[in-house]
Amino acid sequence: MKALYTVLLTMAMTATNALATSGGEPVELSFMTVLFMGFGALIIVFQLVPGLILFAGMLKGVFTPAEKKSEPAN
Repeated sequence: MKALYTVLLTMAMTATNALATSGGEPVELSFMTVLFMGFGALIIVFQLVPGLILFAGMLKGVFTPAEKKSEPAN
């Protein structure tokens, strides 16, 4: 078990150093990457609009007073 902890600690330290190094010159985003990110943003927006409409309807239903039903006189 001690060997497993040693191996995991060594891997974590190595990965931390690898993630901290600079990659040299920055890489520009390709056109397909921008399209993919834009498509993801559209999905989020198109899901957010109906969710906000439903949330507004729920708040309206919670905060409007209930209608009193009058019984017809016989």
